[in-house]
Amino acid sequence: MSELASKKCVPCQVGVLPLKGSALKELQKHLRGWDVIEEHHLYKTFKFPDFKTALTFTNKVGEIAEEQGHHPQICLTWGKVEIKVYTHKIQGLTESDFILAAKIDAIG
Repeated sequence: MSELASKKCVPCQVGVLPLKGSALKELQKHLRGWDVIEEHHLYKTFKFPDFKTALTFTNKVGEIAEEQGHHPQICLTWGKVEIKVYTHKIQGLTESDFILAAKIDAIG
């Protein structure tokens, strides 16, 4: 488990600016296979052998999201789950987005 995965997501405060540039690259080093898209969101596709396994994974992601109070966009299709993570309040990325992604990596 990565160091990020052991942390807890924290609610975004008013006035927080989205992470940019080298701060994003440094946090991305702690993740496996997540893309940083236009410095706005994290994206990753998880592949599975069938729909049932993908659904089980999706439900685990949902449990983590509820526990952390931080909710990704999830697209579930046969054998594939696509996840997009960002902080809606600031329309960008915070450390909590990377924490959530690391926690998802720990189950996937």
